[in-house]
Amino acid sequence: MTVYTPRRAARVLLVDASDRVLLFHGSDPARPGHRYWFTPGGGLDPGESPAEGAARELAEETGLRLAPAELGTPVWSETIEFPFDGVRYRQEQEFFLVRVPGWEVDTAGFDAIERATVLGHRWWAVDELAATAERYYPPDLPARLGRALVGSDGC
Repeated sequence: MTVYTPRRAARVLLVDASDRVLLFHGSDPARPGHRYWFTPGGGLDPGESPAEGAARELAEETGLRLAPAELGTPVWSETIEFPFDGVRYRQEQEFFLVRVPGWEVDTAGFDAIERATVLGHRWWAVDELAATAERYYPPDLPARLGRALVGSDGC
């Protein structure tokens, strides 16, 4: 029987004026060849709401500081199971859509594990993401992002 560590998380779809989403490129320390792209965000601190966690993670990982209320309501939530650094997680996560005209990413707030495992970042158009052979999470991100963008206001 597989034992999972429960985890709650909040993630951010940070989208610029060209409808490109910011993704980080990372690797798993326990599986160095396993590289993938993923959205900003991470685990919630005890007592932290998803919006509070998303705002905190966004500031730490990108330098963009927003009040939790500025994130609005989540555009989707899901429960996923995944391994990272030899631990299997069952993570309940919520995604927030944040539109910016543009943003110069500042990763000075990365923690030690992020500094060790994040290889870079880039802005992806939905069609580029859908066409790439590179791995990204969640695996249905292009479709989910496309639906979120149709339902959102412009910058």
